[in-house]
Amino acid sequence: MTKAPGFRLPASGLVLLALCSATLVAQQNQSQQRAEWNQPQKPFKVFGNTYWVGTRGLGAVLVTSDRGHILIDGALPESVPQIRDHIRELGFKLEDVRLLLNTHVHYDHAGGLAELQRITGARAAASASSARVLTSGESGQDDPQYGILPPIGRLQRVDVVREGEVVKVGSLLARPHMTPGHTPGGTTWTWKSCEGARCLDVVYADSVTPVSADGFKYTSSPLVKEFEHTFAALESMRCDILLTPHPAFAQVLEKLAAREAGKADAFIDPGACKAYAATARKNLAARLATEAK
Repeated sequence: MTKAPGFRLPASGLVLLALCSATLVAQQNQSQQRAEWNQPQKPFKVFGNTYWVGTRGLGAVLVTSDRGHILIDGALPESVPQIRDHIRELGFKLEDVRLLLNTHVHYDHAGGLAELQRITGARAAASASSARVLTSGESGQDDPQYGILPPIGRLQRVDVVREGEVVKVGSLLARPHMTPGHTPGGTTWTWKSCEGARCLDVVYADSVTPVSADGFKYTSSPLVKEFEHTFAALESMRCDILLTPHPAFAQVLEKLAAREAGKADAFIDPGACKAYAATARKNLAARLATEAK
């Protein structure tokens, strides 16, 4: 736009320009974050029939059996080719994925699920709150990040599961634990994985960070009490191996490096879930203290 001498942009125009600039910066930051999260990671066995098939920055966990597999989380839409190829690289067939599960419905963990459902033909299951988002493609106003979340692809079929209700694929048994706070429908999944006679409890714990859009207050949200329930649940779980939707939260790749360096049981830490909950308590307390100022 060429301005004539003495031209002044009206106040309303200045506000619009500022909003457009802020939006552009936010979009650029999100694009950079997505690219960082989507960096490639070679798939690997965690323990027994549990495999990491996600990216370097986002979790996708495959639990296998001779009668079908479970896949938890779909990362970003642009992560799907990696997840697809990782499953095949490990020697498994996409059509043998029979059930899709999810920790929470944000675009970086559920964004790829609709396409994964299309290419596998799998059914899906989620908490009641999450199921509504997965089938509509939009988070509700009860989500702390409402208003800043990109939409996700809609899934065609999502069964609702409740606290402790076991989901089954062949011999696989996975149990949901409602762990809201980061989102209203956040879900942690647990199962057993075995190597020979040695069986361990695996916990794929949902995110427990108090992240929100500007203007949201946890101090006036029922999610504060929900977080307390979540922390208590995590502290009481049988937890030999902890995995998380963002691998850094559980030092997943650091543990992989330690195992490759010779520490055979690097992933095994019975105190990991308690430590995860303790860190989350401190983070929430800090957030509430900030809101009180």
